[in-house]
Amino acid sequence: MDTVFLIARILLAVIFLLSAVGHVANANAMAQYADYKGAPGGKAGVIASGIAMGVGGLMILLGVYGEIGALLIAATLIPITFFMHAFWKESDPQARQTEQISFNKNLGLIGGALALFLLFASQGAAAGLTITEPLITIA
Repeated sequence: MDTVFLIARILLAVIFLLSAVGHVANANAMAQYADYKGAPGGKAGVIASGIAMGVGGLMILLGVYGEIGALLIAATLIPITFFMHAFWKESDPQARQTEQISFNKNLGLIGGALALFLLFASQGAAAGLTITEPLITIA
């Protein structure tokens, strides 16, 4: 179980670590796109979401309060999903389909983050290959 849990953590964390780099490195362009989509926060919001994804991804990857990292990822993705991938607002069929795919992908990532939260919080170090015990525990 240790190896499978570690592989799952690595795979999920890589998505968010790469996204974090992109958010910080391309903050101006991403802020323009976020403004176009009607997302609040502008450049500061892009950078803040990038930092949240990076910190959450590292926490999951390293198993340092992984349940907090997983919740941070889920909490970051929820507004991003609804602001940036509002497929119901698109009139062009191709744009609508693209946004719906991204919306659905994010729902899956939120679900994955919540599943990791549950594993970290319920199993603690018994889940395997973690550095810290969870701060939030579920019996």
